[in-house]
Parts: sequence; C-alpha cells; structure tokens
Amino acid sequence: MKRALWITLIAVLGFALILLARFPATWAAAALPKGVSCAQVAGTVWYGSCAGLVAQGVTVGDVSWELHASRLFRGKLAAYLDITRGEHFVRGDVEASSGSLITASNVQADLPLDRAYIPQLPANLSGHVSAFLQLLRVEKGVLTAVQGHVEAHDLVERGTQTTELGSYSVDFPAADARSEPVGRLASLSGPLDVQGTLRLTRAPGYVVEGQVAAGPGAAPQLVQQLQYLGTPDAQGKRPFSVEGTF
Repeated sequence: MKRALWITLIAVLGFALILLARFPATWAAAALPKGVSCAQVAGTVWYGSCAGLVAQGVTVGDVSWELHASRLFRGKLAAYLDITRGEHFVRGDVEASSGSLITASNVQADLPLDRAYIPQLPANLSGHVSAFLQLLRVEKGVLTAVQGHVEAHDLVERGTQTTELGSYSVDFPAADARSEPVGRLASLSGPLDVQGTLRLTRAPGYVVEGQVAAGPGAAPQLVQQLQYLGTPDAQGKRPFSVEGTF
C-alpha cells in the first residue's frame, strides 16, 4: 500500500513537472495587465514569443523571450528578451526583483527617436539611437546606474526651416552605484563641435553641460543661435547648460 502511494505521488509530481515545463504561453497571456495585448502568442512561458505587442496604445513590436528558471529560486524574475519592430530592435538580459528594482545587462539597441517611446522628446526632432550597455539599473522608475556606449545619429530639427544637428556619442564608464550616472558627451559629425557631460539625476531628469562651437558648413541660423550663449573663448567655444525632467 505504501509503495503504491509513493508511485502515485512520483507520477503526479512527474506530470506536474512536465506540465510546468510545457506551460503554454497562451495561458499566461490571459493574465497580461490591462492595456497590454499580443496579436499572437506562441511557445511556453519559458521559451516563447508575442507577435504584435501593444502596451498602453503603443505598438511595441514582436517580442521573444527565454526565461532563466534558476533565478526564480532566488526570488527574481530574469529572462533574455529580444524586441523587434521592423529593422529596429532592443535585446539583452533583464532581471526584476522586489523593491521595484530592474537590472539589464548586455543590452543592444537600435531605435528611432520617437515620442511614442519618449514623450519628453521635442516634437520637431528626428534621428535614431544605437547603444551597447553593459549595465542598466532602474530603481523605482529612476535610472541609478548606466555603463556603456550610446550614439545618436543624423539628428534633424524641423520647423520653419530644417536644421541638421549632426551625430553624437555618450560614454558611461563604470561608477559608484551611490553617485548619479555621468557620461562623456562628444560630437561625431555635423555642424557642431561639442564636448561635455550628460548627468542623469535622481529627479528623475538630466543635466547636459559643456562647450560648443560652430563647425564648417554650419547653417546661418544655427550660428546665430549660438551667439546667445555668450562670448566665445580663444578656441571659439561657448559654454552651455541644459537640464530637464523625464
């Protein structure tokens, strides 16, 4: 009798493990938060995909994931995510734990500057961003750590006149987690010669400081705008400071 009971328990446990391993992603899709939907779900909760993800009215794109089951035993939800929308993408390892802490590593991205993703962007600014980040940490909605390289290419400001602003890079070195992330800002090409820093504040927000000078071929209206920054130094550069909140 006892042996029969153990055999039954082992069989039930084995069935439960098989069911868990093959848990369909479509079952989990029913538990998505309000305002989040998938046009088509495939695979399992461990290895799956969501085609046509829409979140709060924003078309995110197609998402695939690989859940790291071992992290669950430490009370953390971790997965490799790959998000694509046309030719653009974001991919990397993401880990979420209690206390509203999200950590991402080995993140690669190529995205357009789109107000659908970043509402704070000026409506008349366009371009695209590429990035490789070894580390990205968000605590309670605030960026508290960034390490890696970001580039913004082919920035254009559209208004009564179209002004090409060029391309820029920001390098975030490894830093003390207790300090605000600060990156080195530099121009890559275009009408402006820029050197400075980008600091991400706890507000949350940002502060951009540095020096700027008009380069060869700068549009007359751009040269005129720089004059409002004050008297240039011996190298023709003027100090500037811009800040804002997210």
